[in-house]
Amino acid sequence: MTLRATARPVTAPPAFRRNGPGLALAALGVATAWGVHAAVPAVPRLTAAVALGVAAAHLPGLRGLVRGAARPGLSLAGRRLMRIGIVLLGCKLSLHDVLGLGWATVVMVLAVVAATFTGTLWLGRRLGLPGDQPLLVAAGYSICGASAIGAVGEAAGSNEEDAATSVTLVTLCGTLAIAVLPLLHQPLGLDPTGFGRWVGASVHDVGQVVATAQTGGPLALREAVLVKLMRVALLAPLVAGVGLALRERRRTAGQGAGTTAARRPPVVPLFVAGFLLVVVVRSVLTLPDGLLDGAQQAQELLLAAALFGLGSAVHLPTLARTGGRVAALGLASWVVVAGVSYAGVLLTT
Repeated sequence: MTLRATARPVTAPPAFRRNGPGLALAALGVATAWGVHAAVPAVPRLTAAVALGVAAAHLPGLRGLVRGAARPGLSLAGRRLMRIGIVLLGCKLSLHDVLGLGWATVVMVLAVVAATFTGTLWLGRRLGLPGDQPLLVAAGYSICGASAIGAVGEAAGSNEEDAATSVTLVTLCGTLAIAVLPLLHQPLGLDPTGFGRWVGASVHDVGQVVATAQTGGPLALREAVLVKLMRVALLAPLVAGVGLALRERRRTAGQGAGTTAARRPPVVPLFVAGFLLVVVVRSVLTLPDGLLDGAQQAQELLLAAALFGLGSAVHLPTLARTGGRVAALGLASWVVVAGVSYAGVLLTT
C-alpha cells in the first residue's frame, strides 16, 4: 500500500483575512499622508490622514472597498491602533517640564480645559447633536483633538460614526487655526512667550500646535509645546471622570430596571493606565534619545492609521443633516477656547 502525502493549501488566519484589506488600505493612506506633508509642510501628517480617510470613503473607485471588505480592518485601526498611539503619546510628556512652567500657568490650563469642556458639552446638548457627539467634541477641543476623542470614545463605548464626525470637526477647526492664529499674533500684542502659550492652550492637536507656533520663533514653539503637553496630561483624569459618570449612570439605570446586569466600564481603561505609566517612566528615568525618537515616529504612524480609519467612517450626507448645528458648535467652542486661553495668558505672563 502506497502512502501519499496530501498537501494542504496554506491559508491566512481568519483574523488576517478579515482585517488585512482594511489595514493595508490604512497603511497606504498613511504613506500618502506622509507624501502630502513632504510636498506641503504646512499640512500636518495627521490632518492629511483624516482628510484622506474621508476622501477614500466617498471616491467612486474606493467607496465600495471602504464600506465592504476593508471596513473591519479600518475599524480595527480606528480603535486598537489609536489606543497604542495614545500610550506612546506619554513619551512626549515629562512632569518636570510641565511643572517648570509654574503654578500660575497650571491653573490657567486647568481653567481653559474646564471652561472649554463644560461649555462645549452644554452647548452641544442644547443644539441637539445626536449620540455622544457633544461629549466627544468637548473632549477634542479641551484636551488634544483626535487623540482625546479616541480615548473618551473608547471609555464611553461611542459608536464609530459619532467619533468620526467629531474627529472631522475638530481636525477642520484645528487646521484653520494654523492659518488664523499667526495673523493675530501682532494685533493682539503678544510677545513670543505669550503667543506660544496661547497657541498651546487653544489649538487642539499636537501637530497643529507645532505648525502654528513655529511661526512665532523657537521660544514660542517651546512654550506652546510645554503648555500643550500640560493639556495632554489632563487626558487621564478626563477619561477617568467619564468612566465614573458612566458607571454611576449605568448603575442607576440598572437599579431602575430592577437588574444589576448592566456592564460597567472601567474607571481607567487599560490604555490610559499605560499612558500614565509611560509618563511616569519618562519623568523618573533618562531615556535614550534614539528610543524617544523611535517612539514618537511609531506614535505618529499609529495615530495616522487610526485617524485614516476614523475618517473613512465619515458619511458626508449624514454629516450634512446636522452640518449647521455641528458648525455652530465648532465655531462657538473655538471662540471659547481661544478667548479663555488668551485671557489666561494675559493674566499669567
